[in-house]
Amino acid sequence: MTDRLIPEGSDVQATGARSIAVGGDVGLAVTGDDARIVMLSAEAVHWAKDVEAPPGAANLPGSASGVFVGREDELKRLHRLLTDEGEAAVTQVSGTRAIHGLGGIGKSTLALHYAHIYRHAYTLVWWLNAATTEQIVTSLASLAMRLCPQWASAADVEERAAWAMLWLQWHPGWLLVFDNVERPDDLRHYLGALPDGHHLATSRTGTGWHAIAPTLSLGLLDADAAVRLLCTLALGEEQTPTPQEREEARALAAELGYLPLALEQAGAYLFETGTSLADYRTLLGQVMDTATAGIDPERTIARIWRHTLTAIERRNPQAVTLLNAMAWLAPDDIPRTLLATLCPDTLTLGEALGVLHSYNMISYSADRQSVSVHRLVQTVLRHCPAPQPDEHPAGQQDAAHLIRQAIPAEDTNTPQWERLLPHVIALAASTPPDGPASTEAAYCYQTTAQYLHRQGRDAHTIPLRAAILAQCEQVLGDTHPSTLTSRNNLASAYESAGDLTRAIPLYEAILTQREQVLGDTHPDTLTSRNNLASAYESAGDLTRAIPLHETTLTQSEQVLGNTHPSTLTSRNNLAYAYHAAGNLDRAIPLHETTLTQREQVLGDTHPDTLTSRNNLAYAYYAAGNLDRAIPLHETTLTQREQVLGDTHPDTLTSRNNLAGAYHAAGNLDRAIPLLAATLTQREEVLGDTHPETLSSRNNLAYAYYAAGNLDRAIPLLAATLTQCEQVLGDTHPNTLTSRDNLASGYYAAGDLDRAIPLYEATLTQREEAFGDTHPDTLTTRNNLAYAYYAAGNLDRAIPLLAATLTQREEALGDTHPDTLTSRNNLALAYYAAGDLDRAIPLYEATLAQCEQVLGDTHPDTLTTRNNLAHARKAAETRQQPDTAATATAPAFSAPQAVPTNRNDPP
Repeated sequence: MTDRLIPEGSDVQATGARSIAVGGDVGLAVTGDDARIVMLSAEAVHWAKDVEAPPGAANLPGSASGVFVGREDELKRLHRLLTDEGEAAVTQVSGTRAIHGLGGIGKSTLALHYAHIYRHAYTLVWWLNAATTEQIVTSLASLAMRLCPQWASAADVEERAAWAMLWLQWHPGWLLVFDNVERPDDLRHYLGALPDGHHLATSRTGTGWHAIAPTLSLGLLDADAAVRLLCTLALGEEQTPTPQEREEARALAAELGYLPLALEQAGAYLFETGTSLADYRTLLGQVMDTATAGIDPERTIARIWRHTLTAIERRNPQAVTLLNAMAWLAPDDIPRTLLATLCPDTLTLGEALGVLHSYNMISYSADRQSVSVHRLVQTVLRHCPAPQPDEHPAGQQDAAHLIRQAIPAEDTNTPQWERLLPHVIALAASTPPDGPASTEAAYCYQTTAQYLHRQGRDAHTIPLRAAILAQCEQVLGDTHPSTLTSRNNLASAYESAGDLTRAIPLYEAILTQREQVLGDTHPDTLTSRNNLASAYESAGDLTRAIPLHETTLTQSEQVLGNTHPSTLTSRNNLAYAYHAAGNLDRAIPLHETTLTQREQVLGDTHPDTLTSRNNLAYAYYAAGNLDRAIPLHETTLTQREQVLGDTHPDTLTSRNNLAGAYHAAGNLDRAIPLLAATLTQREEVLGDTHPETLSSRNNLAYAYYAAGNLDRAIPLLAATLTQCEQVLGDTHPNTLTSRDNLASGYYAAGDLDRAIPLYEATLTQREEAFGDTHPDTLTTRNNLAYAYYAAGNLDRAIPLLAATLTQREEALGDTHPDTLTSRNNLALAYYAAGDLDRAIPLYEATLAQCEQVLGDTHPDTLTTRNNLAHARKAAETRQQPDTAATATAPAFSAPQAVPTNRNDPP
């Protein structure tokens, strides 16, 4: 047989090799360092020639009875290489999915399973510890003790190793497994001297094998295999994981980087201790050095990598410095230019990175201008204790220094900022809140948060704001003005992310502290009061929001003056709260006043002016005045694109609101593409479950519904409702809107058994939350009445439609589009009941008003004209009314505008 070598890693350097030669009846062993020659006696040579290995002889370090998942293809490829070509080396795959030769990738496990499965195909299977040449010789010596103890017990290690080499030459067909080879060149002599068997090697290093043997690449487990392995180990082979356990396992497997040994270690710990998968994730850094039953204490991830770090430090101490710094950065796309600050020159940097790469602790990008490090390596390094209790952990300050040096000038070089952002956020998120304060880190967090704030991405600043607050509390104290400002900005970041359960208690605490420390009318106290009122409003708690807004506006006018920017903010927010409460008679004049003042004080394109313009346009829309709403929305969108950029959250709000206005005008050809584009951008910028993303999803579903595309509308409505319930709560205004809209989708699909109970539940909740005459309550009442009509229950439909019409006339006015919808639907119910004397006059009045308000070709105008024609035909012939008449579709709630930014100055 020819040589078979299977190393598992990347670059290795050779040391002085121990070579063994055999000739005639005498064996010679030439050692590496002192080249000592060992002579074997004729008796020893005789034993080496005549002793046979017993069937199945082996010294494998473990059984193959454990769980073996995700390596079946590699096992087949390994067998094919060893049987067909005679030479093979196991290495790791480079690139984004794996890191060359990383300890714990499963090299030894694969070799062990191969040896067990095919052991009966070999005359002998022998496992050698191959980290050094001395260990190889010791492992060979143990072979002599196994096969020929009567001679070997009296021989020394060198003689026994020489005897083993001679036996292997006399008896072909064996498998030698060289485990954990540090230097590929150490094997060169053994491969040349022993040609009649298979050689299989594993190694953390991946380079240096090209002149030794072919290689077999070994990568990380794929996600499904990793989840399957983790569930089997943690729960037992007999237990089927629940969907929640499977999702938790998927999250933990990703956190462990799909590294087989880490999965095995985690599974054993979970099975033995009964710890949940979710809790293990939070304890990750503490348990990486914990061995449970069945796990060799020296084979834990932390200890394996500690040995690797020791070897790296011997070769290049600067490499360990770089790796410790990288532990606090994002795991992927770490630019070489970012790391260069820690090295005196590019040559030193290249050598240090080369050593880390040779030990597979990092991988290079395709252009080799950036590196990646396995996230579990980072976790282990970050949890190494600091030298002293009051000192920073290794690498943390270096990481802050790297970022500080790389921060670009304000508002310049956006690509450079975007590449740096993940690393700043990773440093903030991974730094323990009770650790020593760092001036450099604080500067990095603050500057980055300001950049994101200017970009309208406050939701992304949460880890930065939290880290800033922790340092302020530690250095300045709990009630220092700067600490209070930091706390306010963190609350605002939570609110921007839609996390009101965290934002509101924080705002409440800040307001109390500012009242105590600064006084009741200090400008910062007024800011806190405004922010808390707006948060209540975002949560749908208008009974607390409006009085607080009114108080804040009065105090701002007294303390700051009528046209101070903060006073204008309070006025805008109070107007918006009136709007949210359905009080457009108070909202619109206040919006108009605020817009005029902001244009005079701040200028025509100031972001706050644009907010007022957007909010006024939306108020006109809500009042049914589309002739004023649409041009104002179009103007605001154009200005926001120019001033703020195409994907700024405020720009996305304008785009959403303009699409809603087009929809209300019956122009679905313009509305749907705009809504779809806005949804995509909000998912990318704000995230999948942000309240504004949910609003976009609802609005797009409604547009599909209006276009008759129920196959796309209903699944989108159902998904949005589920997300709203999870993110916002069961009675949040947006959740109620989603529930009402899903009911309308079921209604349109003819599924009244699902639509009517959903309408009834929503109406009850809206009456409790908003009151009996709120526009949203009236919408649901109209929709429920029409569903009763569609179900043939006219006794319940007609009184409800009549009551809704009266309330809409009083609350919204006689020609509001929603009032026209109610009038049309009530006329239809009369028509269905055969009461044409009441139906026809109502249709005629509705048609005249639709033509005046909506235009001659608006879909609602066409519906009313069609219904009037059928009613007149029925009256002429006095026939029973036919079924061709239709009601205006159940109404969906419209998109929302946003009030002005409420951050304190950073």
